[in-house]
Amino acid sequence: MATSTSVPVSLPVPRIPRTRRPVQEILAASPLVTERKVLLAAPRGYCAGVDRAVVAVEKALEHYGPPVYVRKQIVHNVHVVSELESRGAIFVEENEEVPEGALVVFSAHGVSPAVVQSAADRGLQTIDATCPLVTKVHREAVRFAKNDYEILLIGHEGHEEVEGTYGEAPEVTTIVNNPEEADTVQVKNPDKLIWLSQTTLSVDETMEIVRRLRKRFPNLQDPPSDDICYATTNRQAAIKNIAPQADLVIVVGSANSSNSVRLVEVALDHGAKAAYRVDFANEVDETWFEGVSTVGVTSGASVPEVLVREVVALLAEYGFNDVAEVTTAEEDIIFSLPKEIRSKLKESGDEERTLGGRGPRPASR
Repeated sequence: MATSTSVPVSLPVPRIPRTRRPVQEILAASPLVTERKVLLAAPRGYCAGVDRAVVAVEKALEHYGPPVYVRKQIVHNVHVVSELESRGAIFVEENEEVPEGALVVFSAHGVSPAVVQSAADRGLQTIDATCPLVTKVHREAVRFAKNDYEILLIGHEGHEEVEGTYGEAPEVTTIVNNPEEADTVQVKNPDKLIWLSQTTLSVDETMEIVRRLRKRFPNLQDPPSDDICYATTNRQAAIKNIAPQADLVIVVGSANSSNSVRLVEVALDHGAKAAYRVDFANEVDETWFEGVSTVGVTSGASVPEVLVREVVALLAEYGFNDVAEVTTAEEDIIFSLPKEIRSKLKESGDEERTLGGRGPRPASR
């Protein structure tokens, strides 16, 4: 009896039209507001690692043909995932969902050695789109574990990046989720202890966790270089600059994007009167504009610029026509595409795009 193999079908994210209150009604609710402006944070949006990962999937689809399987979301953005699905990418949770011998891309967040081994066991072709800055943290974990250090990994348990880093040295690694856990975590040897971190955390909260840890463990060592991604640091610095001037901050980014969620928290912590996260402009509630003269706008590191522009266009409809870009850093980091893709592009004579992204390291703190 013949059997059939079903292929997962994913539909694009629907843009449900929003019935909005008339512009004049919102303006009338704010009679004392005579000037309306937008402060647009820069840098914002795509970082080098995200651009590299997205281009890797696009090039895989072009040169290998669909379907191309991707373990987890390639980056944490529903629009990006939906667009790639429409081109033939199939997102799965685990390698076991990928047909034996097929092509699978590992996401920008990285994977543990166990995941790499499971792919090899199934004979999968792999493309490793892990952000090079995440790979750096993995290598640190391996190196310090070999030198008999105990590792305190600051990050959110369950996040793909944390799972991947933890998997490099699980026997000597303990995850510290928040400042409260820093006060209670137990270690075996406080004299040979180092902290590493998830790359997309709040800079301020991470430093508070480290402060509390060091109070208990004075010999705690720092990583050789800052683990928090330059793009995360830059985007948080930009919104810190804008927040004290803003009646409202709108962060464009998905709910599972750690760095996008952190931007809302940072805005509120640094003086914004209100701050909200949206995936799309149609999620913006126009009642947020009542009594507002200054709106800050930014986006997480996995957000394409088109989504920000749609929010700015909506704001213009409600009288926020004066847009000023507030630049706190220039980004110029570029990463090579994964070696598996570069080899395929060279073989095919397609070397038009062998680099991914632009994005800067912050000044030393």
